[in-house]
Formats: sequence, C-alpha cells, structure tokens
Amino acid sequence: MLVMIGPDRNFNTRRIKLEPAHPHNPIEQIGDDLFFVHGSIKVNPLVQLSRNMAIVRQNDELTLINPVRLVDAELKQLDALGMVKNVMRLGAAHGCDDQFYMDRYKPSFWCQAEKGFYQKPAIDHVLAEGSNLPFDGAKLFCFKNTAAPESAILLEQQGGTLLTCDAVQHYGEYSNINLVGRIILPRIGFPKTTVIGPFWLKKFTPDGSDLKSEFDRLLELEFDSLLAAHGTFLKTGAKAAVTKAISKAFPQ
Repeated sequence: MLVMIGPDRNFNTRRIKLEPAHPHNPIEQIGDDLFFVHGSIKVNPLVQLSRNMAIVRQNDELTLINPVRLVDAELKQLDALGMVKNVMRLGAAHGCDDQFYMDRYKPSFWCQAEKGFYQKPAIDHVLAEGSNLPFDGAKLFCFKNTAAPESAILLEQQGGTLLTCDAVQHYGEYSNINLVGRIILPRIGFPKTTVIGPFWLKKFTPDGSDLKSEFDRLLELEFDSLLAAHGTFLKTGAKAAVTKAISKAFPQ
C-alpha cells in the first residue's frame, strides 16, 4: 500500500509479519472467470483504506492478484471456486498477505525480479513483459524505468479489464474507508474519480525523469473495465477515465 501517510518507507527492507484478516466484502463475480474481493487495510492507527484482490480462474485453477487475506468463512468460498495455484504481486508496495496464501496453499509465487517492500516469499516465476502468465487471454504490462517495480495485467475477454496496483486507481465512492480516510483522501489527491496515484508517481519517478511515456504506452492496451488494488471496480468507460487521469497527472 503506497499512500505515505506517516513516515517514508524504505523499498529495500520490510518486516515480515502476517497481517490479520481486515474487514472485507464477500467474493464478487465480475466476469466469466474473474472475481474480486473489496477489502481494507489499516495503514496506520488512524486510517483505514480500501484494498482489492482480483481472482482469475482457468479451469479449476485460481490466481490471486494483489492478495487480500480473507476471513475463514470466505476462505471456504474461495476454495469452492477452485484450487489456489498462483499468487501474484503487481506492485512493490504490496505483499503483506502474500505469505499467508503461500503457507496455506503452497502455490507458485509470481513477482517482478525486484520484490519491493516485502522480501519474501521466494519468487517462482519472474514477471517480465513477454513472459507467459498462468492463464490465457492476458497480457502483462511492466512499467519501465521506475524506482521500484510496478506492473499491470490486461484480461482481454469481454471488452478488456485492466488490473493495476498503485499506479492507476479508481474511486467511485469511499467504501471500506473509515471516516478519517474519507476526510483525508480528497485533500491528498484521491478524489472520487480515476487517478494516477500521486504518492506512487512521486515515489516511483526517478530524479530528472518523467513517466508520461509509460502511461502513453499503457493506453495502447484496449480495455473498458478497471480493477485497481485500491478504490472501487470501474465496470465500463475505464479507458476514457484513465486517459483523463493521465492528462491531469501530466499537464502540458
């Protein structure tokens, strides 16, 4: 989670501590073999923010993307969907719940070569553009020349769904965010709309460079829906919304 409310964080080290299951909604189906969990995370003692996990199913195998730990009752629902075979980390600031699923299901772990804040689990499959993914009909997008890894996945079915981490977020409303978070978010660059994560952009842009060309490259993908690791699911109109967010983040 990269909001930087509180002290700055070091990309190279992060204590490994299993988080409890934070409040979350039931698993929801949003595509033929696409599900998500709208959850939450406490980023400090005062602020609770939203957090989302995507679940991609192929046959009876599940891939958890941007993992969010579930309560026991909902883990049973997850097991009913299929077998958890893969855990996938798309962003360097995420990973607090990866180890929980690795311990429970012994799946394969997918991540870019530089892990980010969380140095575990060990990587089984390195995410790199052009590499195979554990499900069909998808493309991996990796941001280039960023200070730490960030990637996205395009699911090509049903008009295209873009799965992101911190770089692109959408807030249709502030569900699963506490009162303090709802007061703070619009004041620090997270209004109820699609945004390029302002703290992510500041932290991940190397000195003297500009990531505008990477977002232009992202727009070469065809998608109509957006599911980010934070905020809410945008069912339609996502490409226009992301285009507008990029224009705002990089004014000419």
